[in-house]
Amino acid sequence: MQERTTGIGLMTVALIITGCGAVQSKAVTTSSRPVAVAASPSVSPSGPTVTQRPTASRTATPVPGRQLVTVTASSYGATEATFVAYEQVSSKWKRVLGPWTAHVGRNGIAAPGTKREGDLHTPSGTYGFSFMFGTAPNPGVSFRYRVAHSYDTWSDDSTSSYYNEWVDSRYHSPGASPEAMDGRYYKYGVVIAYNTARTPMRGSAVFLHVDHASPTTGCVTLPTAELLRVMRWLNPARSPQIQISVR
Repeated sequence: MQERTTGIGLMTVALIITGCGAVQSKAVTTSSRPVAVAASPSVSPSGPTVTQRPTASRTATPVPGRQLVTVTASSYGATEATFVAYEQVSSKWKRVLGPWTAHVGRNGIAAPGTKREGDLHTPSGTYGFSFMFGTAPNPGVSFRYRVAHSYDTWSDDSTSSYYNEWVDSRYHSPGASPEAMDGRYYKYGVVIAYNTARTPMRGSAVFLHVDHASPTTGCVTLPTAELLRVMRWLNPARSPQIQISVR
């Protein structure tokens, strides 16, 4: 996806950026494969020890995993959402992180099945996580972690055979307007397993990454300290999933 103006800190910047990253002043080329969201639990404000089963919204699907992240917006056009993390204890869900405020797409959250490449929407639905990455060293996570270099990119080009994959541009061409994975706001990130079939024009480069205080081009973002807590908590052995939805 491409965006030409961004509200980073609500500033207007006349630079081109791709995928879900923050403003970049240079184009970088970079190769591999990714992973998006929809329901919100009803949680008491009494604190993280409250145990309740998340209640599905009209866009939600049941979540069998033992770790669950919910990203819930007030409307499809909202650019902020409530971020909460839960773990399953027996048949109940225990809130362990949040609620926090996350940023989502500049055009809000896409209605189920309507996400398209470059539409500046965050996809709704329930997804897993593929792997973690960042320009910084592994911060101590359980998931596979990939350090991003200047030659690492993500293909946003639907005509490319590497569409919606991490691409090492030293060996393969990611196609037109690839996402540079060594961007400022990719110090830490998690690949959300959206469009893993890599269907052309259905959207690419959907990540959970460092917040830039403004809406995204389709990702979900949190401040660094909160993001690191989530990344260290997520455990692939516990089948974590992320649900993105509208109340």
